[in-house]
Amino acid sequence: MIDLKYSLVIEATEDPSFFGFYSPDLTGFTGVGHSVEDCLYQAKWGMEEHIALLLERGLPIPVPNANPIVTIRNEQRLAATR
Repeated sequence: MIDLKYSLVIEATEDPSFFGFYSPDLTGFTGVGHSVEDCLYQAKWGMEEHIALLLERGLPIPVPNANPIVTIRNEQRLAATR
């Protein structure tokens, strides 16, 4: 079981050695890992650190997601404008 309190998006990059990740539920939370598994591990502990930092600064804490979703996809690219 994946034990996350917030949803997570993991994006493959052009460099096969790196994946980026962020939480749509937790504004400002991002990170980088070397594999999908590494991203999950980093996100679990990183989310806890992010929450601690928000608390320390007196900022609002988002309500944990009752059913967090992990999405794995290719990196989204901005559409070229003409």
